[in-house]
Amino acid sequence: MSPTDTRIPVSGPILVRHEGHTPRERSACGWRDRLISREDAHLVPAAWAHAVDIDGGKLHYHKRSTELYYVLDGSGSILLDGVEHPVSKGSLVHIPPGVVHGAQGRMRVLVVGVPDIAEDDYFEAPRQCGGNGCQYGKPA
Repeated sequence: MSPTDTRIPVSGPILVRHEGHTPRERSACGWRDRLISREDAHLVPAAWAHAVDIDGGKLHYHKRSTELYYVLDGSGSILLDGVEHPVSKGSLVHIPPGVVHGAQGRMRVLVVGVPDIAEDDYFEAPRQCGGNGCQYGKPA
């Protein structure tokens, strides 16, 4: 670069992925296409990204990772710490670490995890039943 070039040098991988050309698997929320995922760990991406077809999402939380859900198509709801939030195409949801969450409905969602969500950072929310019915939450 010349002294007058103000571009920032590239410090990470450049990745181009196409739907249908990436691994697809069952996940806690439905079926996901792993656009940037665990097989890319050697490239040290800043985040991972999955396109997920929501189908009966399980309530869960992460201790280290933040998730962003962007609804690409369809509609439904996102449950965040027991509060239901309706979402539809164009909705964005920011889910910080520790928030018990899950999605319901028929929708395709781009899920971005920052940093990547490792296998050891997924925790199903335990069901706690008492006099007021059953609730899901983090263990004490």
